Amino acid sequence: MEKNRSILLIYTGGTIGMVNDPVSGSLVPIDFRHISGQVPELRRFGFNIKSMTFEPVIDSSDVSPDTWCKIANTIRDNYTGYDGFVVLHGTDTMAYSASALSFMLQGLEKPVIFTGSQLPIGVLRTDGKENLLTAIEIAAAMEDGLPVVPEVCIFFENRLFRGNRTVKYSAEHFNAFVSPNLPPLAEAGLQIRYNRTIIRYPTIRRPLEVNCNIETAVAVLRLFPGIGRATVHALLAQAGLKGIILETYGTGNAPMSGWFLEELRSFISGGGIVLNVTQCQAG
Repeated sequence: MEKNRSILLIYTGGTIGMVNDPVSGSLVPIDFRHISGQVPELRRFGFNIKSMTFEPVIDSSDVSPDTWCKIANTIRDNYTGYDGFVVLHGTDTMAYSASALSFMLQGLEKPVIFTGSQLPIGVLRTDGKENLLTAIEIAAAMEDGLPVVPEVCIFFENRLFRGNRTVKYSAEHFNAFVSPNLPPLAEAGLQIRYNRTIIRYPTIRRPLEVNCNIETAVAVLRLFPGIGRATVHALLAQAGLKGIILETYGTGNAPMSGWFLEELRSFISGGGIVLNVTQCQAG
């Protein structure tokens, strides 16, 4: 790997950046300016790795569209100075954030690799070191002067997934993420093997733009056997609600009850948008 690469680590929060406080016994965030103390292997890359930490760090359960804009704007503001970006993020909402940024970063031509860990980086058996080191290697990978993976991705437990095709699968295992309907963009073993046939490369070069125009007046309605009218009405009747994601059964099936259809008609006639998606993880 060439030595003139430059990578920016953006620590937003999450388990990967925590260590045990010997005084309190609780987990506290590390100072990522001194990350090489926890991961001395970083020095072996030989190229420029800079880091920045959000103040305050964000528990991923508290992530919001404002967080996505902050990450996206950080990348935009540093875009010309770095060859790639690694975003360290809590696992609970990592897939949401990676998916959002894949649409917000318009004209992206550089890697943005999300990663994190199930165990803190200061723990002996942590998965954080391998995730971090390989994410950096992927973010810095180039061929003929161009990035190998110029898109928003999640790297976790030896697999690289497209950011907007990934879901969290397990809270207990190191292979915490899956991409049900798309193979990994890369797999890391003795070598990192890239699946170049499905990696997206820009066809038109244009300046990076950040679109933070995110509509938040959207709700999710997940159907279940026995769902009642009062529950559906309470959601659809919210003032200012502009759209719902209707999570239905199987291939998009929903109750044919008169009251259910009435509630949907009323919402749609008032200008509401309904997006029907299946509850089945594989589609």
